[in-house]
Amino acid sequence: MTIDPPVLSPVEPTSRIASLDVMRGLAVLGILAVNVVSFALPFMVYDDASLSPFAVTGANAVARWTMDVFFHQKFITLFSMLFGASIFLVGGERGDPARGRLLRRRLFWLAIIALIHGLAFWYGDVLLLYAWSALFVMLMRSMRARTLIGVGLGVTLALGAMQALATWMMVAGPPVVTEAMGQGEPQYTAAMVAEAIAAYRSGWAGAMGQNLQSWLFLQGASLTMFVFSTVALMMLGMGLFKAGVFSGRAPTWVYATLIGVGGAMLALLGVLEWAEAMAPAGTHPTRGLAEAVASFPIFVTLAYVSLIVLATTRGLGWITAALRPVGQMAFTNYLTQTLIMTSIFYMPWGPRLFGQVDYVQMWGLVLGVWALQLVWSPLWLSRFSMGPLEWVWRCLTYGRRVPIQKPG
Repeated sequence: MTIDPPVLSPVEPTSRIASLDVMRGLAVLGILAVNVVSFALPFMVYDDASLSPFAVTGANAVARWTMDVFFHQKFITLFSMLFGASIFLVGGERGDPARGRLLRRRLFWLAIIALIHGLAFWYGDVLLLYAWSALFVMLMRSMRARTLIGVGLGVTLALGAMQALATWMMVAGPPVVTEAMGQGEPQYTAAMVAEAIAAYRSGWAGAMGQNLQSWLFLQGASLTMFVFSTVALMMLGMGLFKAGVFSGRAPTWVYATLIGVGGAMLALLGVLEWAEAMAPAGTHPTRGLAEAVASFPIFVTLAYVSLIVLATTRGLGWITAALRPVGQMAFTNYLTQTLIMTSIFYMPWGPRLFGQVDYVQMWGLVLGVWALQLVWSPLWLSRFSMGPLEWVWRCLTYGRRVPIQKPG
């Protein structure tokens, strides 16, 4: 007698893990505070604020400092860890062939969507990197939680140490070393920034030409460098999920310790970055120490995770109520952030404000999108069981039309 394989279906909304959705909501909102810079300005300004077409002083310096201290690398780190957890949630153990096939189809369609997103809209897409990295992580989904955490955290800290050493050497190392390292870095000028801004504002062809150049550069970096850090973070996230840390099953002292360590790192980074932000252009009063501390965002991210888990599982229901719908629609909200921002900055149907918006004004746009997504996500989910783009992705993954309308 032949037994038909089980028909797999998306998880019911009532079966979703609240803390994961809340963290996804926080992550997708938080990354916009960083991504807005690469929507509004040429990619070379993302890391080097001195190339901005406006003075980064006064309120602009404070706005950039806020992004760098509280948001930069913290929420993309969280997003990567959560994606690692989702690999196990979808694919299960390696011994489950049906769920393994489902996971592979899910990643295939994610890669297709990512290519459309990156090539037709915005070069800063992270989904293609996730699809590529997940091909490696899916092979590890039957590892023990302790192994996943140990390897993932170990590699993350090792890569952070290498980055910290390199950035410190660039600023405070011996002159011969600093000069040698500088020769390998691309040299950008204010004229190049002005040229890129003019191209973005010239029309669709100019904007897409610049976008393609930046996309190719970023994908080269993803294939050669970012994939290692992303795989490690996905392993760490999968391990933390398996260990129950994401769902609140760890002892309270674990969360308190992570909050203490992350809070100390955040305070130190804030002081160092403030000194850098208030210093005259071209000077480095911390002698590379600010950049070195910034190389370890994992500590701050784990503190954020701990705060969210405690808030979700130990009370503070208003945080869950506000962020959970945003997280349930994280895929839709991430992609609609791109649609909104590119429409504002360089798409032909928008005002084409590329290069015209300073850091203070960027924060105004970010707050506006946050408010929009905090309002529209629960309104949509009051009638539908998932976001519209989540529905498209799941239909493609399952190879059939899955229900989206809520009963009744």
